[in-house]
Amino acid sequence: MLSKNDIKNIKSLEHKKFREEKGLFIAEGHKLVGELAGRFRCVLMAATPQWLDTHRNIKAERIETVTLEELKRASLLKAPQDVLAIFSIPQESADIAAMASDNLVLALDDVQDPGNLGTIVRIADWFGIKDIFCSKGTADIYNPKAVQATMGAIARVRVHYTQLADSLKSLPSGIPVYGTYLEGETIYDAPLSRNGVIIMGNEGNGISPESGRYVTHRLYIPNWPAGAATSESLNVAIATAITCSEFRRREF
Repeated sequence: MLSKNDIKNIKSLEHKKFREEKGLFIAEGHKLVGELAGRFRCVLMAATPQWLDTHRNIKAERIETVTLEELKRASLLKAPQDVLAIFSIPQESADIAAMASDNLVLALDDVQDPGNLGTIVRIADWFGIKDIFCSKGTADIYNPKAVQATMGAIARVRVHYTQLADSLKSLPSGIPVYGTYLEGETIYDAPLSRNGVIIMGNEGNGISPESGRYVTHRLYIPNWPAGAATSESLNVAIATAITCSEFRRREF
């Protein structure tokens, strides 16, 4: 059973201030909780008896058997599912230069929509990109909407927050830095590397001048047909998917 205080604490995790204070985040739904339970420390799991009966191997420091009505009172979703869990936010660090010297990594420059962020993490997971470096102005990956949008990919993709321009400045000169722009070399013609950094910019403003000064290769995703009147730009998550797909296609 969940107490009133439990529900209050769960609800508070909708806000970044309390996530940071408590070092906790919330995940809901059987697939998401199942994925994350093997990756993050679970401090509380609340689920129906039916769900717990079929997931006996999942570990948590505290497990509460609840009714669907109790879950509705605690849930942040409009249509609550049969389980929610509270996980500890991991303390991770990584060196962008070390990661980008042998692998492709993503860098997000003030991507502000949590849904876009979560979808980009899911895209990175699909294309085998294990590390994403985010500017301080990028949405919080532990925002409940972002967590839900990852569909469990956050269990396999590490998300780091950094002073992005400073991190890019620290890269050795031999590491390529790609940026997506509305002008540049067509991505389908440009030479692409198996390693380096791919920067995706803010939804409205693109890549900031501070980060853009370190871009060594400007890439453009062309519309079709060339010169036709189309939408002003692509959604950043869709642009990320197209870009990552083309990088990986070159490796076949």
